[in-house]
Amino acid sequence: MEIKITILVDNRASEGLLSEHGFSLWIETEKERILFDTGMGDALLHNADRLGIDLGLTDILVLSHGHCDHTNGVFEVLKNSQKTVVYCHPGIMRPRYVVRDGSARPIRMPQKSMAAIDGLPSHNIHWVSKSVLINEKTGVACPIQRETAYEDTGGPFFLDPQGMRKDNIDDDLALWIKTKKGIAVFVGCCHSGLINTLNQISRLNKGSKILSVMGGFHLLNADKLRLDKTISALQSFAPVLLFPCHCTGNTATQMLKEAFGDQIIPGYAGARYEF
Repeated sequence: MEIKITILVDNRASEGLLSEHGFSLWIETEKERILFDTGMGDALLHNADRLGIDLGLTDILVLSHGHCDHTNGVFEVLKNSQKTVVYCHPGIMRPRYVVRDGSARPIRMPQKSMAAIDGLPSHNIHWVSKSVLINEKTGVACPIQRETAYEDTGGPFFLDPQGMRKDNIDDDLALWIKTKKGIAVFVGCCHSGLINTLNQISRLNKGSKILSVMGGFHLLNADKLRLDKTISALQSFAPVLLFPCHCTGNTATQMLKEAFGDQIIPGYAGARYEF
């Protein structure tokens, strides 16, 4: 299968497009048009218009997890399409917070997005609590088993504003597509850990080669030990291309470049690729 990918939303953007702390991909396959996450909303609509992408043609919307920087645009997407089928975890709507120094910041999916999903007919929503196939060459990995000792969610995430109930972000999922050259992997924030995610997808595909990984690797808060171990484990997968975006972090991206050279292609809104 050949696929065409456009980064619609990212922390960086090409001239004339909006950047924001968020993430969204437009993926065109031989079978369907997939929107993976929706960013914070404003950049999604502006950038899609500038790039000539009609979000009303979205066949499938995959939501990687329930943080607002990936789900704020859900309402706008669904109000313009009657055919879009949504794939997300049943825990995606739970309240969630970042809590630092006693101060809580809500980061849950906005009410409008939740209402839009709740209003879908049953045949337009797939609540993904275990790994599923969208078709014979495309699937969703979930839940992602937490196996490595050095990976965590990457931040002070909680289910309550008091910071008493840790949020393991178990709604985190990843999309994979089987191409002629290997498995293309797409992640939102990789709160389950990049290596945990790749381990799961590799098992689902019986050890098929990982061609590429694109998305937020959530290594911006990672210490050197975690970065070193992540890079070492990544090398064992021998991916051909890595596209760090969103929450990967500058230090992590630089270390990845030092380890993988030209195989590292930092993402930005407006970038387009074909596999």
